[in-house]
Amino acid sequence: MSARTAPPKPADAANSAAGGCLYLVGTPIGNLEDITLRALRILKEVDQIACEDTRHTLKLLTHYDIHKPLVSYHEHNELTRAPELVVALEQGAKIALVSDAGMPLVSDPGHRLVTLCLRHHVPVVPIPGPSALLASLSASGLPNEEFLFVGF
Repeated sequence: MSARTAPPKPADAANSAAGGCLYLVGTPIGNLEDITLRALRILKEVDQIACEDTRHTLKLLTHYDIHKPLVSYHEHNELTRAPELVVALEQGAKIALVSDAGMPLVSDPGHRLVTLCLRHHVPVVPIPGPSALLASLSASGLPNEEFLFVGF
């Protein structure tokens, strides 16, 4: 690879398909630096970001100089918002779903949207990130070969 040749982008649905795609993007759980390079790239590339609290997500995006349209998606509007987002996805939109902290759908809204996407054959791509569950488990000192998660 020469100095002028850019490295290839990692494979993601957005890079290989013209259709829409829903990305489930893990976000920091307390320290804004706890975000992956892949998550930042996806947040910069999508058409819009669906989030629990637009004010909270705006802090993260501002920190990384990312400017994308935000749409609220939370437990009080997901019954109406999920179908709206699926229509946009079917029309080719790339949308990231983020929670206030951690992975969407882990004790956070999103299952209705993902279920609708799967029913409508819209690709759903998880972009892993920080996990409060695994962070606390690793620092507990307890044996962790087997554990049970029953929610927060």
